[in-house]
Amino acid sequence: MATLSQTKSRAVARSVEAGCIADCAECTTQIRYSAKLKPRQIIANVYENGKWQRVEHYHEECYLLANSPYGNTV
Repeated sequence: MATLSQTKSRAVARSVEAGCIADCAECTTQIRYSAKLKPRQIIANVYENGKWQRVEHYHEECYLLANSPYGNTV
């Protein structure tokens, strides 16, 4: 079975899960779970020169303030 390799940076929006320990790449504060607020985070796979380099996490509002550096999250 052939799989297509994605070599372009991209981002998706996801709910913040309990126990999340990621720091926001924009504001550098921790992305925290809240049962009352139901926050969302943006998770980006970052590729450079066609090779995967890292994963970056953002608060949803920080990603928008950074002008969506890895594209729309739909």
